Amino acid sequence: MAFSVKSNKSGKTYYLHARDQLLKGGHRQTIYFFAAQAKEGAMNSVPTGYQVAENVKTGLPLLKKG
Repeated sequence: MAFSVKSNKSGKTYYLHARDQLLKGGHRQTIYFFAAQAKEGAMNSVPTGYQVAENVKTGLPLLKKG
């Protein structure tokens, strides 16, 4: 089951996803993002070293290191 978080501001549920992105220099980096629907790349838990926070203005969830 995909990791989900409910926004305190809007009440909507968002699902955590990950995708490997190829950068211009040829380096690969994992991108983490939240989406309204669980699709391909949905994660079951928060990656080690990260915590979920919420943008105060928009109510959208985000990952912070720490």
